[in-house]
Amino acid sequence: MNILVLGSGGREHTFAWKIAQSEECNKLFVAPGNSGTEKIATNLSINVTDFGAIKAAVLENDISLVVVGPEDPLVQGIHDFFLADEVIKHVSVIGPQKAAAELEGSKEFAKAFMSRHNIPTAAYQSFTKENVEEGYQFLESLNPPYVLKADGLAAGKGVLILNDLEEAKSELKSMLLDAKFGEASAKVVIEEFLDGIELSCFVLTDGKDYKILPTAKDYKRIGEGDTGLNTGGMGAISPVPFATNEFLEKVERQIVKPTVEGLQKDSLPYVGFIFIGLIKVGDQPKVIEYNVRMGDPETEVVLPRLKTDLVEIFNAMSNQSLSEVNIDIDERAATTVVLVSGGYPEAYEKGKAIRGIDEVNDSILFHAGAKKSDGKVITSGGRVMAVTSYGNTYEEAIKKSYQSIEKLHFDKMYYRKDLGFDL
Repeated sequence: MNILVLGSGGREHTFAWKIAQSEECNKLFVAPGNSGTEKIATNLSINVTDFGAIKAAVLENDISLVVVGPEDPLVQGIHDFFLADEVIKHVSVIGPQKAAAELEGSKEFAKAFMSRHNIPTAAYQSFTKENVEEGYQFLESLNPPYVLKADGLAAGKGVLILNDLEEAKSELKSMLLDAKFGEASAKVVIEEFLDGIELSCFVLTDGKDYKILPTAKDYKRIGEGDTGLNTGGMGAISPVPFATNEFLEKVERQIVKPTVEGLQKDSLPYVGFIFIGLIKVGDQPKVIEYNVRMGDPETEVVLPRLKTDLVEIFNAMSNQSLSEVNIDIDERAATTVVLVSGGYPEAYEKGKAIRGIDEVNDSILFHAGAKKSDGKVITSGGRVMAVTSYGNTYEEAIKKSYQSIEKLHFDKMYYRKDLGFDL
């Protein structure tokens, strides 16, 4: 079959890398792709939310499976677009329909879903500019730190964790009245701060059954010791050492099962990945957030550990026969370290030549904000490349990634040197 992956980041390069290994894949396309996907697939210069252009590409290239990487097209209803069109409704789409994608599209929707289905999460309230004063009062009722979340999509940057009450009030005002995150912060969810250690759980569902993929832990802060601004992710580790079998059984019983059953009860059609951002508070798991697609950079450590043919899994999801598939996982640890442009996640320069790519042998390089120009690979975004390695332990895998990074260089290249410091 011919397959199309939508997106241009490290996640999508990883999907392409895994799909290309399948005997069931004939031709592989990525839209818009990057310098990494270009080596193993045909890049199509199409925006992920240009549904008309995507339809044309699907018909022109006889594509029968579309794998949606990022959240925007899902929240905007790409799956529904395919189902509503007689000409392309036979094409399998991996990703939930619009109603279910609200789990990521709206923080308030997700919190109400968890409340309805008794899924453990932090206490919360949501506010708009009409009741900003009540928001101030709610902040006063909480103990610091204060957690403010833009209700809509803000590219992973719409969450603020603040220790000072006056600063929290000021930021709430800035989000609601001054549109700090644009339309995304027209509504803000304020929730209690949960003190614990975070991890990510990844679930595949065909809308009826589910399979759980390996856990991962990502590092979101730009600075070492988890300091500084939130980013899209500076690296990840899988499996998570502190996620014991006993803890994971709780996650499945208290969170995964009620989530999948809740989707069915609420008639929310879902064929795709559920990313559950968790926090371990004492020995109890609680949900921080849902994403309706794979995480980035967690994909770069989860998919390399998957031994089962990914296309076979996708076909089973589309045919509602996921329960018949055995998911086989590599026992080794995998880690990824993300190389970013100097200045990221604030202002940074693009167009820097990346040297040393061909010298890396012990790691897999997943390109993200990188593109081909005049025969050279140059930087084109904030997060440039993810350097993934295997090891018998996560320490061994991280060491390999750092050794590979020594061979890579671009002007003002930055990465965190302390991944795994909290494990």
